[in-house]
Formats: sequence, structure tokens, C-alpha cells
Amino acid sequence: MATLYTHADSNIRKTWFLLGFFFVFIIFLGWLFSYVFQSQLVLIFAVAVSILMSISSYWYSDKLVLAMTRARRIEKSDAPELYRIVENLSITAGIPQPRIFIIDEEAPNAFATGRDSKHAVIAVTRGLLERLERAELEGVIAHELSHIGNRDMLLSTVLVILVGIIVLVSDIFLRSTFWGGMGRRDSRDRGQLAGILFALALVAAILAPIAATLLRLTISRKREFLADSSGTLLTRYPEGLARALEKIARDPHELRVASNATAHLFFANPFKGEREASWFTKLFMTHPPVEERISALLNMAK
Repeated sequence: MATLYTHADSNIRKTWFLLGFFFVFIIFLGWLFSYVFQSQLVLIFAVAVSILMSISSYWYSDKLVLAMTRARRIEKSDAPELYRIVENLSITAGIPQPRIFIIDEEAPNAFATGRDSKHAVIAVTRGLLERLERAELEGVIAHELSHIGNRDMLLSTVLVILVGIIVLVSDIFLRSTFWGGMGRRDSRDRGQLAGILFALALVAAILAPIAATLLRLTISRKREFLADSSGTLLTRYPEGLARALEKIARDPHELRVASNATAHLFFANPFKGEREASWFTKLFMTHPPVEERISALLNMAK
């Protein structure tokens, strides 16, 4: 019989499997492009640029996101119940209490960010505080604290680096192919096998960025399921989180401060009016469908 612990363990195993596949994918593309280029310099350049850009954004992630969402820091006297919930659940989770911010928006939502547990922040909207009962609010806060405890911000940065490497290498390969013709001349000189590998590299350069993005989104969705199950381990009340998801999904307000760059950070999809029916649509979603999350939570409660 499935328990809270088996749900958490299952999501961890799936994340590591997908991440391992991602690294194998990177190695294969690196070998393929390096063979066609007859040089390792392009791959090394792409890796260096991606890491430098991603580390700088990772280091300042909390400041960037808070500025983009216009969140303001609050003290205990501003929202004593929220402070007590964060304080108690942080102790239960065994992590330092994060700084707390408020977003002046009607739409109920929340997010956590920061480079590590010592520099983490939790931001909630005014609508979340006004519409949720205590048990539901505890479920949302526990979910966000689980993102911090599970180091999802670090994993997200690693994924951005990996996708960035693939995009950069693919772009360099395509530009050199269509403008320089270098790859075509080399492939003719090196025989039929080289020509086949060049054609394979050309297809990979076009499709790899799409595949890498889809893989990153898949891992992100698995981490949402993991945060749900880990958060439930803190509250021991899956129904509270399930009810919070239902209320947020039914709320008609759209989160105005959200953008495509920050949508994946939020507790629930901040954009309204998106239909989640087809399997193709689900591939490009930043969050799992609410129905699937609620179903998983209710199964944990049995």
C-alpha cells in the first residue's frame, strides 16, 4: 500500500532517473557535435558561458524574483498567524526560518526562492491569506518549505545550465553549418559514415533544444509532486493541501506580476484560462495538472 514515504521516495527516484538521462543526453550531443567540428573548444565555450550566466542568476535569484513580483518584506506584527505557521513548520522541517514577503495581489498563490536554506524567502499573495483557512495555508507553506529543504532552487539552476549548454552548442553548430559550410566539406572528406553523423548532428541541433526544454519541464513537474508529498509529511494532513489547490484552481483572478520567466516558481499555475486536456499541452506545462496533484494527495490520505 502506498504511503506518504513511498510517494516521496518514488518522486525522488524519478527525478534522479530523468536527471541521469539528461546527463547522458548532454554527453552524446557533446560527442556528436565535437566529432563533426573536429574540436572540443565549442563545447568547452558553451559549458563555460552557460555556467557563468546561470551561477550569477542563481546567486541573486531571490533579489531578482522579489523585484519582478514587487514583493515587500513583512514583520511578525504585520501577519502574526502567517509568521507562526512558517516558524512552526520550519522547526518541523529542520531548516532556518525563511524571510517572509507579501505580494499585493488578489490571486491566491505563493513561491519560495533563494540560493540555499540560509538565504531562502517565502512570498505569499494577499489573496492567499484572505481566502485560505489555516489548515490550507499550512499545506501551501509546507509545500514551499519542502522546495527549500529539497534544494529545488539548486536543481533548477543545474537544469538551466544543462539546457543552456544544449541551446548554445546547437546554435553554434547551425550557424557554422549554414553560413560557413565547414561541416559539409569535412563530412565529404571523411567518408560516408561522417556524412551520416553530420546529418544526425544537424537533426539533433534542431530538435535537441526542444527535447532539453521538455525534459527540464518534466523534472520540474516531478519536483512539484515531491514537494506536495514532502509538505504533507510536515503537516500530516493531505486534505488541507488538496483543498488549497481546489480553491486556487477555482479562483478567477490572474496573477498580474507573474511572467513566463517566473511562472514555474509559483505554488500553482499563475495563468488562468489554460486548458489542460491534451497530452501534448501537458508536455509544455510548468506545473502538473491540478487534478493529478489533488488525486495523488487524496490517495495519500487513504
